[in-house]
Amino acid sequence: MPARVLFADPHAAQDALTFAGRTARLGDGAVRLAAKSGVLAMTSAPLAPRGLFDATPTVLGMRTLPADLELECDLVVDATALHADADDSRAVVLPDTAVSPAWVGIAPPRAGWVVTGSVAASVLAARAQWGIAAVADAVPREAGEDAVRAVRASVWGGADDELAGLPLGAAFAAFALGFIVGEEEVAVRTSGPWTRLTLARGHVIVRGPARVGLTDVRRTGSSA
Repeated sequence: MPARVLFADPHAAQDALTFAGRTARLGDGAVRLAAKSGVLAMTSAPLAPRGLFDATPTVLGMRTLPADLELECDLVVDATALHADADDSRAVVLPDTAVSPAWVGIAPPRAGWVVTGSVAASVLAARAQWGIAAVADAVPREAGEDAVRAVRASVWGGADDELAGLPLGAAFAAFALGFIVGEEEVAVRTSGPWTRLTLARGHVIVRGPARVGLTDVRRTGSSA
């Protein structure tokens, strides 16, 4: 029998497959599965540098789900290889082999996070859509992979004034992973060189320069 991840209920298992499907279209398509004490954390890297001179920021996306209380694991697999178990709707079948992306070796801290501000989800969505359009406009026709990565690094790695200096890639990750649904005020926390955006549907974690005194980002648009 192939190895499986057992969730608390069928809804959580389907949620995991949805996150994996979105992850498969972003970055290197790898997803980390770490479970303990009835909680499974799924982490991916929508943006991460490849090589010494790649200016792409490290931006992680994390979603936590209720899992079987006896489940303990910590492995990284190809997101496209995860699939539903035909015999148990609470289970997700794992591939036979694991992968080892470089971003797994730079894990964010588990404690020491301090609230430093907030940003409206509507601002994240708007900035992500602006960045997607900017990338599309800047990529030359028939561009090679290196040229595309250079454009993406330039757009997503740039400090964004509407995000209080966070890289625009943080908004992209929240948008592309489906974390933005409706209106909410997103808490911003920092710990050393890491910044975390906490949304109802997941977390976006950015590795970058240490930040001091991040100010609140004012809500824009209608409150209706």
